[in-house]
Amino acid sequence: MNNPNILVIDDEVQIRKLLQITLESNEYRVLQAATAKEGMIVAASHPPDLILLDLGLPDDNGHHVLQQLREWYTKPIIILSVQSSEEDIVKALDNGANDYLVKPFRTGELLARIRSALRGSSNEEMDPVIDCGNLQIDLSARVVKKQNEIIKLTTTEYTLLALLAKNEGKVLTHQYLLREVWGPGYINQSQYLRVFIAQIRKKIEDDANRPAHLVTESGVGYRFVAT
Repeated sequence: MNNPNILVIDDEVQIRKLLQITLESNEYRVLQAATAKEGMIVAASHPPDLILLDLGLPDDNGHHVLQQLREWYTKPIIILSVQSSEEDIVKALDNGANDYLVKPFRTGELLARIRSALRGSSNEEMDPVIDCGNLQIDLSARVVKKQNEIIKLTTTEYTLLALLAKNEGKVLTHQYLLREVWGPGYINQSQYLRVFIAQIRKKIEDDANRPAHLVTESGVGYRFVAT
């Protein structure tokens, strides 16, 4: 397998240098851009396997850049930003970002998020069985097993779990999940989501109070973790 190409779009020289050293030492190939315009050109001419995008670019708003990229770029985009408000995070995720890390970030966490995003991206082209050790989700048969025993899920529970699992590693916002599972009229009914997430955790997690698969991103949404 070829080493993945990662495009870093960030105007801070020190951040780009840190990311280049970190990524190359972990066998990723790195492309760089210091402006939105340069980033769009590089992304189009040398499409990377993943993009790390800063929101505070000098020539354009990062949210606008993200929207432009999502018009044609389908692979993972992770936001790196000093903007830590819930509003900014939710906006970026709703605009198509796979993940969001606030600067300063720990390099170990960044690498884990990158691995997860790339794994989720490759899963789209694989057999529709998501294997999480003692938990298997068969998307074609619509069957969920834990320790080889079928778990009984309601239609809504399965739909919600499958949506999260198909986007493994990606943070899905409350509004997105409510819209996709229940419909546009329910995007403010977050209590629906909490109840169903709690029910699913009781069925698939070893410890529902310390979930390993359905992880809460406080104030933002949920993330499915395979391992």
